[in-house]
Amino acid sequence: MCGAALSVALASLPLLAAEKDPTPVPAPVPTQILTARKAFISNAGFDGNAFAILQRAGDAEEPYNQFYEAMKSSGKFEIVGTPSDADLVLEIRFSAQLSSTGKVDTYQPLVTLTILDSKTHFILWTITEPVESAILAKTWGKNFDHGIASLVRDLTALSAQPAAGGSANK
Repeated sequence: MCGAALSVALASLPLLAAEKDPTPVPAPVPTQILTARKAFISNAGFDGNAFAILQRAGDAEEPYNQFYEAMKSSGKFEIVGTPSDADLVLEIRFSAQLSSTGKVDTYQPLVTLTILDSKTHFILWTITEPVESAILAKTWGKNFDHGIASLVRDLTALSAQPAAGGSANK
């Protein structure tokens, strides 16, 4: 009797596995991100840990300046001078999270882009990219450039996704 119950239980396992779809349908990207043409870039600054990193690098406004230039160069959006003229507000922030790995505490630099609807001020999306730490200023510059470029690439890919109807809005 026990063997029969076990056989029935084992036989039903493939049916249970077949019922669950292994790849969930992606949630939609907010329409505002897909249809935006104009963006205002906002400088959300940096936290105290990141300020120390930026001081060593020599430019506390580096995240804002580099992101602004990268977005202008990308041509993805028309960059406007006021939030009221924009479809989206792109808020750039630099931070450094404490990372404890056993005996040594280190800080992981991060660049974070928060995308806000300019009319409602609601956060629509957040993208965070790590910036590799470096000792040499030249290496730091390359690593920082890579982090900013990754944000721009992520934003471009996000805003180019197909709309709910299946067509891409650019």
